[in-house]
Amino acid sequence: MTLLLNILVDGIAYGMILFMIAVGLSVTMGLMRVVNLAHGGFALLGGTFAHWLGSDLGWPFWLALPLAVLGTVALSMPLERLIYRRVYGFTDLQQVLATIGLTFLMIASVNLWQGSSLLTVPLPEGLKASVDLGFRTLPVHRLVVIAFGAAVVVGLWLLLDRTRFGIRLRAAVDNRGTASAHGINTDRIFMLAFALGAGLAALGGVLGAEILPIDAYYPLRYMVLFLIVVAVGGMGSIPGSLLAALGLGLLETATRYLVPDYATIAFFALVIALLTVRPNGLMGKIA
Repeated sequence: MTLLLNILVDGIAYGMILFMIAVGLSVTMGLMRVVNLAHGGFALLGGTFAHWLGSDLGWPFWLALPLAVLGTVALSMPLERLIYRRVYGFTDLQQVLATIGLTFLMIASVNLWQGSSLLTVPLPEGLKASVDLGFRTLPVHRLVVIAFGAAVVVGLWLLLDRTRFGIRLRAAVDNRGTASAHGINTDRIFMLAFALGAGLAALGGVLGAEILPIDAYYPLRYMVLFLIVVAVGGMGSIPGSLLAALGLGLLETATRYLVPDYATIAFFALVIALLTVRPNGLMGKIA
């Protein structure tokens, strides 16, 4: 029972990090029809900004966190306007080449600025403290990650299902021409949706730095993992991304606890088996 509870807690914390980072990729790939392989770069930028503000400038974590997210959002908006907007109509291969090139530019920029070593994000004493759950002692940071992940789930649901922005985004996705004819500024809607995804990636990058360490090559190291979350969940499905992230987080955690020598093989074998049965993902639309 203790082992099961350990897997459950660690897997949920890991899954929430994957969700916060990957849900923006699911939106851009499933709704905006952009194969954005540079998405992990926004998590890298968020973590790098937080490292710079916290380690180099000595600013407190709770100030560095929102500023790192806002800094990433501020960079993502001109990128969407100047680069991504030009590739919306490209073929998948052209989008892959364009966004993977942007990924390498992000990596080179961070490498030039901060070097290729590990970029730690200093945590306040409150997050370093531990909580006794009875079956184990858990860092407060893990509980905060889970709480932030739950808040993101609720916030996204309210934003996309209960606000005018969500209605306009769905309309722009369904038929951009008709939405524009009804007075919806689809360019602005897409830019804001893209910025939202980048901001969530930055948030996940900062909060998950203890679980997925930040360095200049972060986007390449975890790109496949983020794509797996989107593929398993179903492109464009936020509930699917949540279900996939939690399931994959629990799956990878369980394999590392139970069969550490074969964890990677077992993880990818199960993912392949799942996608063989559900090629459109758990909640993807069947073509």
